[in-house]
Amino acid sequence: MSSLPENAPHDGAPDAASRRTEHIRSFVMRRGGHVSDAQREAHASLMPRYAVPDAAGPIDFAALFGRQAPVVLEIGFGMGHTTAEIAAARPDTDFIGIEVYTPGVGSLLRTIEARGLTNLRVMQHDAVEVLRDRIAPASLAGVHVYFPDPWPKTRHHKRRLIQPAFVAALVGRLAPGGYLHCATDWEPYAAQMLEVLSAEPALANTAEGFAPRPDWRPLTKFEQRGLRLGHGVWDLMFNRRHHNDTEEIHP
Repeated sequence: MSSLPENAPHDGAPDAASRRTEHIRSFVMRRGGHVSDAQREAHASLMPRYAVPDAAGPIDFAALFGRQAPVVLEIGFGMGHTTAEIAAARPDTDFIGIEVYTPGVGSLLRTIEARGLTNLRVMQHDAVEVLRDRIAPASLAGVHVYFPDPWPKTRHHKRRLIQPAFVAALVGRLAPGGYLHCATDWEPYAAQMLEVLSAEPALANTAEGFAPRPDWRPLTKFEQRGLRLGHGVWDLMFNRRHHNDTEEIHP
């Protein structure tokens, strides 16, 4: 996952779901890797064009993208290759990707510019604070969390992103019928994700256990290599329930 110093704007008191996540962070600061000259240049020159502007209060999606369309939030996009592929494959949906490490942000900015993607914007910040301060309740059509840090050691499990309080915060930002799509290549984490998501009363599983990978989520090079070696990948697709309803709406 990813990270930056905690400086997100905050407008007013957080709601109950947000207060429950104040002890959670969507990242642990680690070495962010080498920033290439091209990534550094892209970060400097393209952030003003493709980043969500810093402001207080919820993002005005229609003003940001210049249209009314479903909005999907991706948390921790890495180098952004999958994010760009999904945005290109789903032009009728707008996407906001969150990542804290500069190499990945610079890489995705270059891709957005090169491919002329008008339905994708980036934020370089902690996702917990973005959810709390910048995303209005019930405003998202979907949330993507792909291959978050599995923190395999038992003593580090508390650092895993998919925990009940964070999921409750995500659900609060999903519109009724909106979806939460997670993927991991770490089987014990997949089992924990399934347990946590299944225990959230506002979510309904779209499958009996794990879900098939949707066609619009491309296989990463790392994932393709793992599959060739016999490693597993687990997708989970849950929908936010309608009030007093268990209807399942697929993206």
